[in-house]
Amino acid sequence: MAANDAGAGLSIEELRQRYEIEQRKRLRSDGMAQWSELSEELDRDPFVEPGFTRAPVVEEVTAVIVGGGFAGMLTAIDLGRHGITDVRIIEKAGDFGGTWYWNRYPGCMCDVESFVYLPLLEEIGFMPSEHYASAPEIFEYSKLLARTFDLYPKALFQTDVTDAAWDEEAMRWTVSTSRDDQISAKFLVLAGGILHKAKLPGIPGIEDFEGKAFHTSRWDYDYTGGGPTEPMDKLADKRVAIIGTGATAVQVVPQVARAAKELFVFQRTPGAVGVRNQQPTDPEWFASLKPGWQRERIINFTQAVTGSQPEVDLVSDGWTELMWVDTQLGGDTEEEVAELERIDFEAMEGIRRRVDEIVEDPDTAARLKPYWGKHCKRVCFHDDYLPAFNRPNVHLVDTEGRGVDRITPAGLVVDGVEYPVDLIIYASGFEVTTDLHQRLGFDPTGVDGVALSERWAQGAHTLHGVLASGFPNMLLISLVQGGFGTNFSHLLSESAKHVAAIMEACIEQGIDVIEAEPVAEDEWLSVLHKVGFRGARYFQACTPSFYNSEQQAIDQRAARNLTYTGSLLDYVGYLERWREAPDFTGVRLRRSGDPA
Repeated sequence: MAANDAGAGLSIEELRQRYEIEQRKRLRSDGMAQWSELSEELDRDPFVEPGFTRAPVVEEVTAVIVGGGFAGMLTAIDLGRHGITDVRIIEKAGDFGGTWYWNRYPGCMCDVESFVYLPLLEEIGFMPSEHYASAPEIFEYSKLLARTFDLYPKALFQTDVTDAAWDEEAMRWTVSTSRDDQISAKFLVLAGGILHKAKLPGIPGIEDFEGKAFHTSRWDYDYTGGGPTEPMDKLADKRVAIIGTGATAVQVVPQVARAAKELFVFQRTPGAVGVRNQQPTDPEWFASLKPGWQRERIINFTQAVTGSQPEVDLVSDGWTELMWVDTQLGGDTEEEVAELERIDFEAMEGIRRRVDEIVEDPDTAARLKPYWGKHCKRVCFHDDYLPAFNRPNVHLVDTEGRGVDRITPAGLVVDGVEYPVDLIIYASGFEVTTDLHQRLGFDPTGVDGVALSERWAQGAHTLHGVLASGFPNMLLISLVQGGFGTNFSHLLSESAKHVAAIMEACIEQGIDVIEAEPVAEDEWLSVLHKVGFRGARYFQACTPSFYNSEQQAIDQRAARNLTYTGSLLDYVGYLERWREAPDFTGVRLRRSGDPA
């Protein structure tokens, strides 16, 4: 597979053609079906002792919150501020933290600045040790949040929800779990997380491999040795394969490269890797911050990465430098479209030039250059990923957009060449745009016993991505018809605030049941379509990724399973205006005693 770096020095028209060629290499007829779920063995939690048991819980509470990551934790915290404390948090993992519980792979850190990502820093008085917090620090901070707001007594860990059914007569949800719990709740909050369910590439023969294999979110330090911050001493005599070159692999590759005898990085699509510029936090600077600093910084960052261009860029990092162009990608005129395209090309040319500046072998450098628009995939920032390919024990296996052909008992095959390895690490990420019930692991049943999968068989039906017709008192925190942003915790914080406010208002006003009106859901869908229409041409030219459901053909379901693609601040504005209105626009309300 000879590398072809024909993109160097090309005109805009030639670059456009190169982007199209690279996109076509990666288009697949199976779309999202190319991914598979983790087997029971691979999905095992390596961070808890086996054999955990407890007595079943039978109780009535105001709310059951499914998920113990930031979304679920912040919802419980906001409910507590409203005086609603009888809540139950159900979490599959062995502790709080969500994705930061599972992602303990070496080198893992947040790619958004700590001071805008970690929620409630100002209230807690916690100073992150670095500008981009490591996963261990974020996990510890999650536990600090839980202790500070007394969430541990409310949690049921190592527990899966198996069923949630609406009881029309009682006007409550009945929730069943894998631990035989039976919990009756006035409200059901689905906060299962944006990055919750790990996925594997559906490579033929994946189950035939006789060596060791695991997903990055189930890292096995018993096999590799070391820990998240300690050298992996047991890999010194091992040949290791990493499948993936996205945000996770960018962090894992340098760590494994230092430890393994040989490392083979299998690449389908090159990642875009900018400068991370990690720095320790200056205690004097942190102590000088004025009250209200974190909210100001969060909003400033979101403005900077969505085109609002604040007068002062408080964060001033790779994100705000690269993403300042308006996310309304389509433009209103052909001139605007051309100008946005030029700026996009120039930004990505800077990323590609950085590869040449760092990677010594020209052939490897050519293969590591991304030829796709900067909004097509999540851009990565790291200082050690590209230099890792200068090490003699690190080998890039570029699959020319196809992915690994098959896996054998001994290793991986690409283009007829077998690469024998001792360990395969799947840096293949999480499900993001699959059906919600699939990611949750259970299928809620609403009015008249209709399951969510049935009601949403042709796509989602929600108001603001939060309330859903046919599912009274069920509140969603997800990307489905909701907001989207570079800083996920900003979205989760605002969504949790909205969900808690709805529940408080219902309790204060004696409202027993709230659900979206179908007409209001259709009106919200029209907003999503209107906002998304301007960027449609841009995203049609993108390389396949989870952002665009692997460029799967747009059908009725896909046309409804959208996110709000405008600024996150605009989405938050819709929520705030709805809450501030004198009545509950677009919802059906019922109080006990109301006629049926």
